[in-house]
Amino acid sequence: MDESVFPEELKPLIAFHGHYCPGILTGWRASKLAMKLLGATRDRDEEMVAIVENDACGADAIQFVLGCTFGKGNFHFRDYGKHVFTVFRRSDGKGVRLSLKAPPEGLTREESARRMIEERDENLFTVGEPLEPIPDMAEIRNSIVCSRCGERVMETRAKMARDGSPVCIPCSAAE
Repeated sequence: MDESVFPEELKPLIAFHGHYCPGILTGWRASKLAMKLLGATRDRDEEMVAIVENDACGADAIQFVLGCTFGKGNFHFRDYGKHVFTVFRRSDGKGVRLSLKAPPEGLTREESARRMIEERDENLFTVGEPLEPIPDMAEIRNSIVCSRCGERVMETRAKMARDGSPVCIPCSAAE
């Protein structure tokens, strides 16, 4: 698809993701719809929380558009393989779950992209209530040093070796 037909706001998203594809358009549309339904703007400091149910291209768009990231602890991944996006507003706990509807059979890549740009929200997503509670705020966790490799590891991820010393997960698996 000729990128000149994309809305201007998509160009930084495409640059962030690394290429154009219908998947980032899916996440872009889901993000815009979630913000509209929640009366929210791009996150600054965990005002919103996003849960994605796949690790496909749309997840990059959710992070880019909503500002929810792994590093801030307000971006959560569920490995369900579904094009479903749940977004919460922390101020009141209100959330929305957006499930991508199946497209018509046999669409080309270009037709899929055009559909994601032009189609009405209600034709793209099923809107519902979240199926899980809003995740807790991110916690800052202490780090300790792995007794085998010497690398720092989050204390809550460390395992105990047979000799009782703390080890990271990879070193634990090697025991």
